[in-house]
Amino acid sequence: MEFVLSEPGVMDSMITNRGISLREASDSRPVMLIFLRHFGCTFCRESLSDIADLREEIERLGLRIIFVHMTDNETADPFFQRFGLEDAEHISDPVCRYYAAFGLVKGSFRQLYGLRSWIRGFQSAVIEGNGYGAELGDGFQMPGIFIVHEGEVRGSFIHKLSHDRPDYLALAQCCLPAA
Repeated sequence: MEFVLSEPGVMDSMITNRGISLREASDSRPVMLIFLRHFGCTFCRESLSDIADLREEIERLGLRIIFVHMTDNETADPFFQRFGLEDAEHISDPVCRYYAAFGLVKGSFRQLYGLRSWIRGFQSAVIEGNGYGAELGDGFQMPGIFIVHEGEVRGSFIHKLSHDRPDYLALAQCCLPAA
C-alpha cells in the first residue's frame, strides 16, 4: 500500500537545522525520519538514547537520521547533546504541521496514560535513567518513524501507544534500496 502525504510538497518545506530540505536529503540517500514526542516525555528521551546506541549501525546501512521535534532548535540542542547526538540533524515543528502531514495524530487518554504506559514510563524514566521533565511541545502528539527515499515514504512505524518501542534496525533493513 502506497503512503500518501496529506500535504503535497511538504518535504520541500521541511528544512533541517543545516538548511537542507527533507526532499533534498532523501534524494542523496534514504532518510530515517524520526518524529519525537515532546522532550519532557521519558519515551522521547528513550528514543534519543536508543538512536544514540544504534546510530553507527543505522548509518552503516546507508541511512541518514533526521529528527522532527516540537520546539525551536535552540531548545532542542541540549536534549540532543545530553544523549551524545550534538551533531544531530533535526527539523523544528512547534505547530505539528509536519506531524499531521505524515498522518501522526493526537493520542487518546488510553494511548498516552494507560496502565502499561505508566509501567513502561517508570522503567524508562527510573530504571533506564532517561528521566522526564516539563512538557516541551504538544503532550498529546503521537510519534512515528518513516523511511524516506527520493521523496517517497518507503516504510514506517506508527506508534499505537506512547510507549511503543520500535525496532529501528529492522525498519532500516526492511526498507533498504535494492543493490
